[in-house]
Amino acid sequence: MIIDTPAALRALYAAPGERAVRKQIDHLDPHCRRFIALSPFLVLATSDSEHRLDASPRGGDPGFVKVSGERELLIPDAPGNNRLDSFDNILATGSVGLLFFIPGFDETLRVNGRARLSCDPAHVAACTSERRAPKLVVQVRVEAAYLHCAKAFMRSKLWDPASLVDRESMPTIGQMIADQSGMTTAPETRAEMVRRYTPDL
Repeated sequence: MIIDTPAALRALYAAPGERAVRKQIDHLDPHCRRFIALSPFLVLATSDSEHRLDASPRGGDPGFVKVSGERELLIPDAPGNNRLDSFDNILATGSVGLLFFIPGFDETLRVNGRARLSCDPAHVAACTSERRAPKLVVQVRVEAAYLHCAKAFMRSKLWDPASLVDRESMPTIGQMIADQSGMTTAPETRAEMVRRYTPDL
């Protein structure tokens, strides 16, 4: 049986509790601001005009995302692979979903809103670190924010040292990409990858 209507979906589940409904707010309160200030990592979700989705990891020092007001935050660009999938999607639809993580926290912070790409000198200056000034900044106008419960992280034991998987259980990313792409150049070793990445970290 395929669930293909909202009514059929809702029939499988109880109504959400009052707290689950009321926890969503339309701005960044002090708790959200503190969460973002402590977060060194987020996932940026976007969609193109044909509803094809993309989720991209973003990282930096804790607080690399700047809160510039109750309803605005700034995400600096950083050197990457230059595919620009997220940025193309923002140009197409202007919608983003953000999921902020703090190492050791089982809770996450979800933020949804409208976004645009900015080279405004004030935005760039706000996101400039000792290492670099970003080429551009994703300016997000917050429409919804809420703290997400810990169940997924508790189930996965993501932060539990006993859950760490030996990196040798899979090939290097260089080998995997060589296998997937059919490229005939020698795959990059992990040590070579680290040396190549270091200037951009």
